Amino acid sequence: MIESKKENVRKEGNMLKKNAIVGQSGGPTGVINASLYGVIQEGIARDRQIGTVYGMIHGIEGFLEGWYMDLKAELSKEEQDRLRLTPAAYLGSCRYKLPEDLTADVYPLLFTKLEELNIGYFFYIGGNDSMDTVSKLSRYGRQIDSPIRFVGIPKTIDNDLILTDHTPGFGSAAKYVATTVREIVLDSSVYRQKSITIIELMGRHAGWLTAASVLARFEKGDNPALIYLPERPFSLEQFACDVEREFEKRRGVVVCVSEGIQDLEGTFLCEYGEEKLAACIGKETKAVNDHEKEESLLDNFGHKMLTGCGKILERFARERFGVKVRSIELNVSQRCSGMLASMTDIEEAQKAGQMGVTYALDGENGVMVAFVRSSKEVYELDFSPVDVDQVCNQEKTVPLSWISQDGNDITDAYVNYVMPLIQGTAYPPMKNGMPEYLTRRQK
Repeated sequence: MIESKKENVRKEGNMLKKNAIVGQSGGPTGVINASLYGVIQEGIARDRQIGTVYGMIHGIEGFLEGWYMDLKAELSKEEQDRLRLTPAAYLGSCRYKLPEDLTADVYPLLFTKLEELNIGYFFYIGGNDSMDTVSKLSRYGRQIDSPIRFVGIPKTIDNDLILTDHTPGFGSAAKYVATTVREIVLDSSVYRQKSITIIELMGRHAGWLTAASVLARFEKGDNPALIYLPERPFSLEQFACDVEREFEKRRGVVVCVSEGIQDLEGTFLCEYGEEKLAACIGKETKAVNDHEKEESLLDNFGHKMLTGCGKILERFARERFGVKVRSIELNVSQRCSGMLASMTDIEEAQKAGQMGVTYALDGENGVMVAFVRSSKEVYELDFSPVDVDQVCNQEKTVPLSWISQDGNDITDAYVNYVMPLIQGTAYPPMKNGMPEYLTRRQK
């Protein structure tokens, strides 16, 4: 009887506590699960204030369909530890855009579902579009006097969120780019004949990730010889002149380009069709790809899905120089590599998740966890809550002063900025010679 009374008291106490829910959204990264781990760990540590921690399966979109899990109950301590070093989005992701109109039916439906789970704290791990979701939910919540607190936890390899020094996921992606480009540079140097190797890297309007290829140089003046970011207009004719100059110094030229490079008119290079490319080459040429005359595909947030500028440059360079040319698109490997993750990035991602819970319990609502570099001499990081309304739907680009005047190289200012973020090596548990990442049964 005594034990029964204690159990009843425990249950009644739990009913007074609010639960937390966390989701992942947008493109995955090598450390997004470290932020999820941070939310879980801080939620467990704050068990006097938080009942349980739910996870949305496939973000807002999946949650609206009733997909979620109890992360405290369903993940053992060993599984949580594996989660911390597992790349990609364990909970599954989505690119679901909430309506601009806050009177849309989806908002009361969503809040009803949150209330049914006794949610008091909502965390969304993602990039710019995810912060847009946090902004809309927090604004709607204020309109109806909801007690739920909404906090955004940053994530993006693009490093393009404003009001934060950098974002979790970028450091690991930068380390992957630098390492992989260095290996490609070695590979490209084994033959005697002239060659051009073009490496296409992610970056629609911001070249933070492509710029990391500068770290691949063994010494000053080494390959990659040319680096082009979308922050400066790109010209095929200037590109040809740049390559000509490099051939005077070396037989193999390695070039790194952002997928979003565009000309003075604002046309993405990957959108160049047969006619425009022929004009640039100076003679007739066959179609570059099967999709050249189609409009660019758009995602749910209206962003152009860019790919293919490397192939355009490959065709142009082969026609112009008559040498061996190869183009390489690193694609999703840039964002999902766990074996090349930065330990600094993992630790900061975890801390971002923990700070998100702290801010929510402190009464913050409609904020994003921001990184503040507190010292220019020695790398030190602080955290601060910033208004998510000021973050979403804006883009931070690489400062023009960090790009060379002729637009084909990166300055030391960028190197000094990024070097602390790629430090340290993660060692995931291994089984039969392979990393033992945590996986979830797909829905």
